[in-house]
Amino acid sequence: MTAWSNELQSLDPETDYERIVYLLSVYEFSWDIEKALEFALFRTYAVPSISSLLSRTGAFSKDTRKRYDDTELILSEIAENGQDSDPGRKAIERMNDMHGRYRISNNDMLYVLSTFVVEPVKWLERFGKRAMRPAEIEASVLYYQALGQKMGIKDIPLKFVEFEEYQRAYEATHFHYEDTNAEIGCLTRDLLLSMYLPNWLVPFGRPAVHALCDPELRDAMGFTHPPRWLEHAMVTGLKLRASLLRILPSRRRPRLLTKRDRPTYPSGYRIGELGTFK
Repeated sequence: MTAWSNELQSLDPETDYERIVYLLSVYEFSWDIEKALEFALFRTYAVPSISSLLSRTGAFSKDTRKRYDDTELILSEIAENGQDSDPGRKAIERMNDMHGRYRISNNDMLYVLSTFVVEPVKWLERFGKRAMRPAEIEASVLYYQALGQKMGIKDIPLKFVEFEEYQRAYEATHFHYEDTNAEIGCLTRDLLLSMYLPNWLVPFGRPAVHALCDPELRDAMGFTHPPRWLEHAMVTGLKLRASLLRILPSRRRPRLLTKRDRPTYPSGYRIGELGTFK
């Protein structure tokens, strides 16, 4: 076992939740948690009140890649440096400044927060080399409770099952098709595919993304339903990847999203310049 995996199992989620989330995000499940959080944000675009706001601001359609990078960088600055660190505080301030300029309901904010708690757990249960341990789930809950409080979100659930119930109930009530869902959802889907495929192949990759979406999400986005064989192939492929990861050596160097080369910031970035402005 590596030093960080030994440390991970020795930490107390009540006091070390930020360290646990860090080790999970940059070592243990680095790619999986990144994909899970991408799909978490993706789900929120199936709520018309959220997709319509993104559509009205215009920033998402004008430069989808920059909008994606800015969101990932802000969240990664917080997770990789700590919520109370100087970079973490600056990133939270930048995020709150953006949100504060729009009338976003507490319920919508809480729904987005719930997806960040629930979706990584669900993803790792299906596709991870292992599921998250109870202490790790507790740490994630405490991490997002603390972050939600710093964002001014009210009525934050106390336990994972409460987050899960809130997400499920909110989607049952608010998932329904609107053109803005399709607009933002299609832009995001094609952007994510473009990170793995040349542009001319992106249209051929769309059914693969649809295959990883549940039917309710596909309907709310206006996505076509893929053939059953493709759904089975995608799930089987990701589970085979998980089996391979179980026999490979553990990661020894952190995979830091804040250090990734990005075409939007070839010369680096400043936290205060991320996101949208008036």
